[in-house]
Amino acid sequence: MNTRERFVKTLIGEKVDRVPFIKVFGGTNAAHKEWEAEYPGIGNTIDKVLGFEGKYRGWETTPVNMDASKMDEPITIKETDDIHVRRDGDRVVYQFYKQGDYDRHAIEWPIKTMSDWNVYKTRFLDPDDTERFPANWNELVKEYKTRDYPLQLTHWGVYGFARKKMGDENLAYAFYDNPKLVHDIMNYYTETAIHIWEKMVKDVDFDLIECWEDMAYKSGSLISPKTFREFITPCYKKISAFAREHGIKVILVDSDGFIEDLTELMLEGGVTALYPYEVLAGNDVAQTLDRYPRVGIIGGLRKECMYEGKEAIDNEIEKARKLIKKGRFIPGPDHFVLKNCTFANYRYFMERLREVVMTTVPGN
Repeated sequence: MNTRERFVKTLIGEKVDRVPFIKVFGGTNAAHKEWEAEYPGIGNTIDKVLGFEGKYRGWETTPVNMDASKMDEPITIKETDDIHVRRDGDRVVYQFYKQGDYDRHAIEWPIKTMSDWNVYKTRFLDPDDTERFPANWNELVKEYKTRDYPLQLTHWGVYGFARKKMGDENLAYAFYDNPKLVHDIMNYYTETAIHIWEKMVKDVDFDLIECWEDMAYKSGSLISPKTFREFITPCYKKISAFAREHGIKVILVDSDGFIEDLTELMLEGGVTALYPYEVLAGNDVAQTLDRYPRVGIIGGLRKECMYEGKEAIDNEIEKARKLIKKGRFIPGPDHFVLKNCTFANYRYFMERLREVVMTTVPGN
């Protein structure tokens, strides 16, 4: 059984010999520059050193552009010793910080009215733009057809896409003040994504659809269940219908914050798995697996233990062993670690986790 098979079968509750050992967060060879200073070259070899399975986070993305295309040239608006303010090619303005772990946030968004949206989707969201596909797509297709790792179709979120183009606060008001606009953004982007996916599945069999949402904080969802069911659920039903038609068994949602209560709403729309179930936000993976036996979960381990030392790490790893035995769970840190985590502690966490993964059978 390979990583691709273990990933899918674990999340849908089928029998596996073990779960895959994947990094979950950080991307290919992700390493803090502080680790690089202490261990030169680790940023090129960390995946091999730690024995991560799969590609990227454990499951791979494609370079097909699922966001705005034919973008304008970025424009620098302001730069100081501490910040860089830039208007990106799709007209979102970001403020970048030159120090710290959280290095940017948006301060201005291109869509405020239906008129703005009509201009935006005409200008940037042509689903038939040939430049969405990389020049080497045919070569990638050959690789994908012989792969042993999971491969995803990407959706930038029903809520997630709208928030990126409008801002959270503006979107919160728009649900009530301009619902027609919100419906059109969510429906149009979802239909655009599906149109592009139709081209991709002609060439490649995919294992999952991942939707980026980030629609919760420590107290729960940023929108009510009623609003979710009115605006979000219809789009997820379109996504899940596409998945069924093409034999894609995993629909995975990425949202930070407390997402236990979002889980039920996601399941209603056809979602089959969520991550990362951040521990400090109040998520309890064991409780969620018991409450929703049809949900697959990735992540769920408290990343902060890696700052606290080996005893704290050992305790979290033992939690991983118990959760794996419940089934439908692939363990990993609930986000990439911050800069105050040493490489030695990160390595110890991952080596202990690998040991547990290799010796624990789900359902036993």
